[in-house]
Amino acid sequence: MADMKKAIVLTSGGLDSTTVLAIAKQQGFEIYSLSFSYGQRHSFELRAAKQIVELMGVSKHLVLELDLTQFGASALTGDIAVPKSLDGNITADEIPVTYVPARNTIFLSLALAWAETLNASDIFIGVNALDYSGYPDCRPEYIEAFERMANLATKAAVEGMMNLKIRTPLINMTKAQIISRGMELGVDYALTLSCYDPSPEGFSCGYCDSCILRKKGFREAGVEDPTKYV
Repeated sequence: MADMKKAIVLTSGGLDSTTVLAIAKQQGFEIYSLSFSYGQRHSFELRAAKQIVELMGVSKHLVLELDLTQFGASALTGDIAVPKSLDGNITADEIPVTYVPARNTIFLSLALAWAETLNASDIFIGVNALDYSGYPDCRPEYIEAFERMANLATKAAVEGMMNLKIRTPLINMTKAQIISRGMELGVDYALTLSCYDPSPEGFSCGYCDSCILRKKGFREAGVEDPTKYV
């Protein structure tokens, strides 16, 4: 793999990040996968991530340990209930409580540090600004700002050794388009987990924002949903 460009791919075990992993691989990158155990509500997504990267044959997979429960203030890291919608409608009047404060900034900063040590100029992240839950750190203007900062903040960029790129291949795609692209690339979505609040057995709840968007995506893509729901 000496002649392949290296890329860091943020890998959560979910539908979007797994599709991004497949896209980066299809584009010919040597993949270094980065996941986080940050005190999230469950470990099922990390189990999924480990299975997915093994199947896709990445060069290295790191799982960094953080404890964002020390900060809380999110339904994913604190003692706040995950909102559920029984009618399948998502209201985006305000940023939902499943938003984890500064999560993508924290994750991208650590990915940036690893990228610089690997001489990898590309970082892939599965953010999306269409079918998503309204998180501010998933918007194009945020990604553009982080990329500018990355090229100001790193020795490799300042000395002209690399031009860091934050790659967001899904940012302007609907969930249905993402699923269709993943199917073209042979992604096994049965391995992925999107649910914010799965059962003790690891079955998806079917009613959180993430489950609703996932179900809508499969329906609109005309693809059978392989997810195990409660």
